[in-house]
This record gives sequence, structure tokens and C-alpha cells, in this order.
Amino acid sequence: MKDQTKAGCIFCEVDAEQVIVENELAFAIRDGFPVTEMHTLIIPKRHAATYFDLTQAEVNATNDLMAQLKSDIEVADSLVTGFNIGINSGKSAGQTIFHCHIHLIPRRDGDVENPRGGVRHLIPGKGNY
Repeated sequence: MKDQTKAGCIFCEVDAEQVIVENELAFAIRDGFPVTEMHTLIIPKRHAATYFDLTQAEVNATNDLMAQLKSDIEVADSLVTGFNIGINSGKSAGQTIFHCHIHLIPRRDGDVENPRGGVRHLIPGKGNY
């Protein structure tokens, strides 16, 4: 896969010791700036800027890891009762590392006062309805 990586990209140069789980086309690491405990990133091995640049095989591979990680996290922490899944695609959407990565964020009852609206809270005032 080296010919499909980009020099200087932090996700193309992840230390193998950070990898929690992987398959042929993707791998997962814990987020360096976690929103909650066990916040995990699922990353395609091929350098692709956004989710929309992934092949169908890569989408399938990231989804397979996401399902496995969801189960693993629920086994590891019985307080996890939900998840947010997030993908920032493009600068205006908040993407800062231009190598596709999917956030799997475990949620626990009471981790915020009112979770209603979930990802809608990305834009202030739009989460409450």
C-alpha cells in the first residue's frame, strides 16, 4: 500500500503500535483528542481525502471495522448506551486532516445534559427542535 500513501500525512504514517484493529483496506486507532473515552478513528489505508473518495470496497471495510469496534467498546464498557458517528468532509465542514477518517464516539447516559439533536449541535442553535 506504500504507493497509495502520501508523505507527511499523519494517517499514512501511523505507528503500528497505535493500531487497535485492521483489515485489508482500513485500520482503527484511538483519537488523539477524544471527545469521550474510547473515541476511535476508522481510517482507510489508501490515502483518500474524503469519505466521498473511497471505493465501495473501502466503504465496506470501514463499516466492517466500525461494527466490530462498536461491539468491542460495548463489551469493554457497559455504560456505553449509544454512539455518534461523524465524518468531516471538506474544510467548511471542519475537516483539518485531509485523509478520510470516521469518528466513532461512544456515548453514555448523562454525558451531556440533553443529548437530543446529537450531531445537529454542530451548528449552534440548530440542535434544539
